[in-house]
Amino acid sequence: MKQQIRIKNQPKTERVYTPVSNITEQLEVIRNHGDRTAYLWNAKEGDGVLTYARLAENVVALAAAQAASGLRDEARVVVIGNTSHMWMEAYLSTLTADNVVVPMDKELSETAIEGFIQMIDAKAVFFAGSLAATMVAIAARNPSLIRLVQMEEDAPLPEEADERFSTFEDYLALGQTAVSAGYTPPVVTDNRKMAQMLFTSGTTGSSKCVMLCQENIFSVVSSACATVDFSPEDTIVSVLPIHHTYELACELALMNYGGTIAINDSLRHVVQNFQKYKPTGLVLVPLFVNTLYKRIWSQARSQGKEHLLHYGAKVSNALLSVGVDIRKKLFAQVRDAFGGNLKKIICGGAALAPSMIYAFESFGISIYEGFGITECSPLTNVTPYYARKPGSVGPAVPCCTVRIEPDGNLSDDGYETGEIQVQGSNVMLGYYGNSEATAQAFTADGWFRTGDIGYMDPDGYLYITGRSKSVIVLENGKNVFPEEIEEYLEPLEQIAECVVVGRVINGSTNLVALIYPAAEYSKDKTAQEMETFFHDEIAKINKNLPSFKQVHMVELVDHEFQKTTSRKIIRYLVK
Repeated sequence: MKQQIRIKNQPKTERVYTPVSNITEQLEVIRNHGDRTAYLWNAKEGDGVLTYARLAENVVALAAAQAASGLRDEARVVVIGNTSHMWMEAYLSTLTADNVVVPMDKELSETAIEGFIQMIDAKAVFFAGSLAATMVAIAARNPSLIRLVQMEEDAPLPEEADERFSTFEDYLALGQTAVSAGYTPPVVTDNRKMAQMLFTSGTTGSSKCVMLCQENIFSVVSSACATVDFSPEDTIVSVLPIHHTYELACELALMNYGGTIAINDSLRHVVQNFQKYKPTGLVLVPLFVNTLYKRIWSQARSQGKEHLLHYGAKVSNALLSVGVDIRKKLFAQVRDAFGGNLKKIICGGAALAPSMIYAFESFGISIYEGFGITECSPLTNVTPYYARKPGSVGPAVPCCTVRIEPDGNLSDDGYETGEIQVQGSNVMLGYYGNSEATAQAFTADGWFRTGDIGYMDPDGYLYITGRSKSVIVLENGKNVFPEEIEEYLEPLEQIAECVVVGRVINGSTNLVALIYPAAEYSKDKTAQEMETFFHDEIAKINKNLPSFKQVHMVELVDHEFQKTTSRKIIRYLVK
């Protein structure tokens, strides 16, 4: 479906940042930002503020504390908990101390956390206060853990905690004493040495542990600075889990520019925090973008302004086509819901329907897509802010090269499709303790195999069509990627979530849309009414799709699909 909306690209400007290749260089950049605000958060008493100068001081002090408490010689240090300035200080200090940092998902079970700790022989854990009881139990069974630090403001340790436990304040004070006594952090001399370990999704038995070096981590930081429209005046509200490399890389890049990171303390409070912190940018996954879009229309409907919003969008788009931009005034109420200053959304982690880019563009909010994978630290492609192509994740970033390994199929535009493969300084060292999986992850000539399928246009812009593991192969040999079909369904306001699967019926594979209806729509409808509605809407969508990509059946589900902590649906659990 062709969109008649003009995409307003920003003018290309010089990217003024400091390229970095390791923590020594990044820490110097942070220190030089001085009294600029690095972090804002809702503290127990009032508002929390941390300057860049204080951030640098705390990072060095915590590195000194690690050395003083016996964490040296590339000790593995787990960091697990909510997004906070303490989490980032723990992360940066571990790299600064020349140890290996291990970000971990706070939603893991006690068994999984303990299994991962044992797998990598971790020596220390920085943990959120909500995990205190879990960590006391794990520590009791694992005497090899020599230090456990609770990341909680002004909170006492559990009574059962032994002498290995410290509050964050006490551990920081230990390091400050060591700094006063002359501690200076080691200078990084080997950028290719393992510095970070990350577990892929799965159980302790099926997860793989990705090994990254400082060159991996900071080549992505520099590439993000070079390609994303960040500036020192930017404020973002951190919504995604910080242990994910996507959120982490964006925060590190913004810190290189000297921007401000405001912390969202709960998904229940996200709208209030947008209004409080007034972000200029957000880092989101498509599910968040879709949810925010549907919330805009839901609120307009509840206020009797749905018709006005539709009419305003048409007027705005018509004026944009002749170079007249009145979006800021026309959609002031929509923009006020995000704090009034939102200019851009960086979106990655999964496929985003191009219609969402056009929809937010109507409101005066630009969406820039990116692509990456944990094994590539994670960034490989970014849509240029000055030359967007909706539907594409853009060309490769400066630290890598991307190619397509043809699979014999063609895209709807006639380009060769195939597996997306990457080579560059962002590509992992390998999988920890798993040489067989490492070998399988690379081609014979040394390119990393992402497992994602896509194609590239003549300008080098990459388009993602799906995951090789989720492909549905039809009887005629055609490959259908469910993510591609879902892009057409997700913009429907009546759909909260959807997944397309292949079902064999009477010997033939049919595409079936599993739909979790939006609560507002389903509350006064019968199942039959909803099925009829979705059948009719999908029939309209099918008219714009080739026959082999058309959805044949609809099934309603009465619950959300199970997701990762970064709000991506766990597809293999959907039957």
